[in-house]
Amino acid sequence: MARIRVRRTIDAPPGAVWEELRHIDRHVDWMADAAAIDFTSAARQGEGVTFTCLTRIGPFRLRDRMTTTAWIDGWEMGVRHDGIVAGSGRFTLRPRRRGRTRLTWDEQLRFPLWMGGRVGALVARPVLRAIWRGNLRRLAAIVERTA
Repeated sequence: MARIRVRRTIDAPPGAVWEELRHIDRHVDWMADAAAIDFTSAARQGEGVTFTCLTRIGPFRLRDRMTTTAWIDGWEMGVRHDGIVAGSGRFTLRPRRRGRTRLTWDEQLRFPLWMGGRVGALVARPVLRAIWRGNLRRLAAIVERTA
């Protein structure tokens, strides 16, 4: 199991950050590893939304089946990964001084044996952390430009 956590303070209030984050289909605009998102449920927001995400990291291409497991408007979004790499993830937003937001992205992922299992998770952790830090940097740029 790989536990990966990245954080970023964004120069915008939680409502502005949430306004971008809640649009799951737009995650491809700031997630370098998300190539395409296709909804498999009629709902596009809220708990229980299902979708597939084509994930690209280097030579790896995975179709990740995901379900939102938590949805607290303005504060939290949780997901379950049911693809080749399985696990769960969560975005949480917390207000900071001067109208800023602390966004935390926390994931726990299990890698299959053919991807190295626990050893693969150890190798993947710093790579994913670096990619996701860049993702949060791009999200912050979008939010700060529009806030």
